[in-house]
Amino acid sequence: MKTIIRQARIINENTQTVADVLIHRQRIEKIAPHITLPENEKVREIHADGLLLIPGMIDDQVHFREPGLTHKGTIQSESKAAIAGGITSFMEMPNTLPNVLTNELLEEKYQLASQTSWANYSFFMGISKDNLEVALRIDNERVCGITDDGLYFHNDEGILANYPEFLETLFSRSESLIALHSEDDAIIHANKKFYAQKFGADIPCEYHSKIRPTEACVQATKRVLELAEKHQNRLHLFHISTKAEADLLAKYAGDIRSKRITAEACVHHLFFNEEDYAQLGNRIKWNPSIKSADDNHGLLKALNEDILDIIATDHAPHAWEEKTGNYDQAKSGGPLVQEALLALFEFYHRGQLTLEKIVQKTSHHVAEIYRIPDRGYIREGYFADLVLVDLQQETTVTAANLNYTCGWSPFEGRTFRSRIEHTFVNGNLVYSHGKAHEFSAGSRLTFEKNR
Repeated sequence: MKTIIRQARIINENTQTVADVLIHRQRIEKIAPHITLPENEKVREIHADGLLLIPGMIDDQVHFREPGLTHKGTIQSESKAAIAGGITSFMEMPNTLPNVLTNELLEEKYQLASQTSWANYSFFMGISKDNLEVALRIDNERVCGITDDGLYFHNDEGILANYPEFLETLFSRSESLIALHSEDDAIIHANKKFYAQKFGADIPCEYHSKIRPTEACVQATKRVLELAEKHQNRLHLFHISTKAEADLLAKYAGDIRSKRITAEACVHHLFFNEEDYAQLGNRIKWNPSIKSADDNHGLLKALNEDILDIIATDHAPHAWEEKTGNYDQAKSGGPLVQEALLALFEFYHRGQLTLEKIVQKTSHHVAEIYRIPDRGYIREGYFADLVLVDLQQETTVTAANLNYTCGWSPFEGRTFRSRIEHTFVNGNLVYSHGKAHEFSAGSRLTFEKNR
């Protein structure tokens, strides 16, 4: 059956228009000021007067925890939370158990998602010191990229940004997109030792941003950028958390299709700052750490000036008991996909981001960076991954309305000024008025071969 969305305010490609949108067989069949259909044709009509219609968010950095860590989350539960938050596609990290370091393990995750994911999906191939040859041979048209995020290089420690000789080899040989977490281990270890001597086991949570400070991010990011410039490989930097890093990236600003180095901000680094540790504590303990209000403003400025290219979540749920205890016991990371777009619309209400910029950073540019065909825009012939949003209706986050397996959110108790009304994935209405519809599996994302 066809679906027609009537008179929505469409935010797409830096314009706003009011139009009808006709959906048929997973795709957008027609966009026009007014669409007339035969009287006897069966069609579902959604009257969207006063609502925004945007392309669904494509989140390029999530940790959905399956297999091996399903007490924290599953592909089914976290993708359900994602569609409730207007995220229609995701790319997931390899730090499940076992770590995804072989093609066999990678394809097992794809098979699992084909049966349980509410949203469209892709999975990164992980990389460590022992699987370089495997990682270099991924199928660029069927796998989003290579990453170290959430993995250790060797001996249960270290990320690739701290191993320039290995990065040199990887960058010189890879024809795939490489996405990296960038912090300097030596600086972090020295700071951790200092504060452990000062506080013992009870390091206050607010010292997380002093243990993992701006300097750790900047030094590692400089190191990675120098190598990427040398080899002109395709590099994407995850979760930039500091104004200083954004300043380093300013010289790469330009056309999104031609950039060889791209970078993202994450919702929590935009929304929270060091002042929030007093109230939220371990709920906002993330790596990289949440830092200063000046960093909030610097990241927003970098997004508006197209220095930072996209916005992601780094959704990384833990069971509540894993977020309690002393500094070492409390794990880093938290759930975010269900509230991410609502949080970004708060920046619109505050006058800090336009609607067009939010759509560009959550959809258009993600599709361009990863070279995802037929997604990320509202265009005739494209997949109907669409979200209807009411900017005038509030959403209060409570434990009762969360879909996360972990059952908590750093936004609990907060009231946002917007509401996700409907979410379509491949033309299927999967979420409406606070409830998921009958399950319909998302699709495996595909990509252009040349990145």
